[in-house]
Amino acid sequence: MKLLYWLLLSAVPLFSQPFSFGIKGGVPFTDFLNATSAGGFAPFTSFVSTTNRYIIGPAAELRLPFGLGVELDALYRHFNYTASGFLVDVTYNSSTTGSAWEFPLMAKYRFRAKIIRPYVDAGVALDWLSRKQNILPGGLTQTITQLVVPTHVTTTTSSSTPIELQHNTVTGFVTGVGVDIHVLLLHVSPEIRYTRWGAQHFLSLNGGLSSDQNQAEFLLGVTF
Repeated sequence: MKLLYWLLLSAVPLFSQPFSFGIKGGVPFTDFLNATSAGGFAPFTSFVSTTNRYIIGPAAELRLPFGLGVELDALYRHFNYTASGFLVDVTYNSSTTGSAWEFPLMAKYRFRAKIIRPYVDAGVALDWLSRKQNILPGGLTQTITQLVVPTHVTTTTSSSTPIELQHNTVTGFVTGVGVDIHVLLLHVSPEIRYTRWGAQHFLSLNGGLSSDQNQAEFLLGVTF
């Protein structure tokens, strides 16, 4: 991903076109995680997840001739889920929090217009879960509390590799439609974007928790 960033920077003098940067944020239409209230088999586990209704991060674009462009974003979102259940004489509760960083790299085409220019874009995306040891905020953490019923002994453990974690990094295909509104030195770009991920970050043994491989969101970009 760093290599792609430096390639974009090095291409600016070559094409003599403006390199714009700014911020992009919005709200998801779909949940990051799907959870059910009851598990299918032992260990019996119920999951509850919360979708934080925001996504935000920096955006950069290399504007090429003929309405073309290449855009790279770094979008942040936070997620959390809880689980509770029992197995024979042990009950347990867990709480998991983390952050996902999405890096879409897209080719863009703007239709001809003076002020408001519709556009379409498409490309590939990488979604990466931040770990506790990384410099990016929101490291993935799961805390499990177990109670042995006969002895009333309670233990608490913490881990950066949740039991339900399948893939720390997933890739997918992304496409979107929007309009570019040019106001003075700013470009304001509302967009609807869809991403199809090729794998799931999370999947529990009983199927009570899973990552949504279909992602839809509304984004608003402001670039200079």
